[in-house]
Amino acid sequence: MHTPISISAIASVSALGDSPKKVWESYVSKTPLFVKKSIGSQEVFVAKISVDTEKALSQLRASRPSYKTLDRSVLLAILASNYALQKIDIDKQTIDINLGSSRGATSLFEKYHTDFLHTGKVSPFTSPTTTLGNISSWVSQELGTRGIQIDQSVTCSTAMHSLLNGIAWLQADMARAFLVGGSEAALTPFTIAQMMALKLYSKATHNRACESMSFQKTKNTMVLGEAAGVALLEKGISNRTLALIKGYGFASEIITHNSSITENAQSIQNAMMMALKKSDVTTVDAIIMHAPGTVKGDLAEKNAIDTVFKDKQPLLTSNKWLVGHTFAASGMLSIEMAIYMLQHNTFIENPFYKNPQALPKKLQTVLVNAIGFGGNAVSIILSLPNSSR
Repeated sequence: MHTPISISAIASVSALGDSPKKVWESYVSKTPLFVKKSIGSQEVFVAKISVDTEKALSQLRASRPSYKTLDRSVLLAILASNYALQKIDIDKQTIDINLGSSRGATSLFEKYHTDFLHTGKVSPFTSPTTTLGNISSWVSQELGTRGIQIDQSVTCSTAMHSLLNGIAWLQADMARAFLVGGSEAALTPFTIAQMMALKLYSKATHNRACESMSFQKTKNTMVLGEAAGVALLEKGISNRTLALIKGYGFASEIITHNSSITENAQSIQNAMMMALKKSDVTTVDAIIMHAPGTVKGDLAEKNAIDTVFKDKQPLLTSNKWLVGHTFAASGMLSIEMAIYMLQHNTFIENPFYKNPQALPKKLQTVLVNAIGFGGNAVSIILSLPNSSR
């Protein structure tokens, strides 16, 4: 990449916590953050936001009359955006926004649709509060921005695609700063039932319910979580640069099933190879895999990594075994994990996979993967601003 793109701020709200300290402590503790939730006659594991974040969300909802009608996904995005920018000295009017969601306003949509089936009527708030554009527009209202507001849904790689858009706008000199990310509040009966219908959801009764990166498993073990994650992108390097985007890649492939990818995940291979080419490196120190905990998804991504890196295998890890699959937000949670690992020079191991190689003395580059329904993939390579590689 000829023009350096910096991540100047990053924040998330999830079961991991709502501050850098809490999130990092959750990673270091290596304790899955799942709780039981009743879905009809069944109980399944999910990853809810922390108790402290739930209180902050309630306070946010009560802070403005208009916020009482917003979906949980929108409020999570507002909360994460406020956390990201609270210590940044920047004119917020100059910030452009690209946030997204895989499922959108799940809670409100299900509520309004149920009301309609029972009464034949809907609230006048139904349409404006259940559109995908709801997220970026309300974050913009909260922050007082004056620029572009983009919302999108690229399923599980939504946050990473928004990051790609931010890079493009900055490199084209069409923006000075871009807030990117994703938000998902999909712990609703209908959404979880959809994953169960696909036979993707974990049936485990123990706390390690999501076996992300267990490549020998014979059953799918996806667990859903709720979260929002955002990052502020700027061109160049400054004293607030947390990490540099060294390279980026994206690709798609022809699929044979709505939720499938090919056995060796050609789209992931192509995305990773593009990211390596743009970063001018031949390998990276570590990869944070998408690894949703499904049999085919996890193994296909591992096959893709083996094909691309051959004898220069990086360390492999993931975070969904801790916090579940947060759909649109998942890629940004992985970006945040990569930054914290680089800052602390600490690799967070996955208990389901033993890396055969020794840890490097210094983590310098981390690649993050995200893959979504439809055969699309995004890869991002990060380094610290003072990294030699």
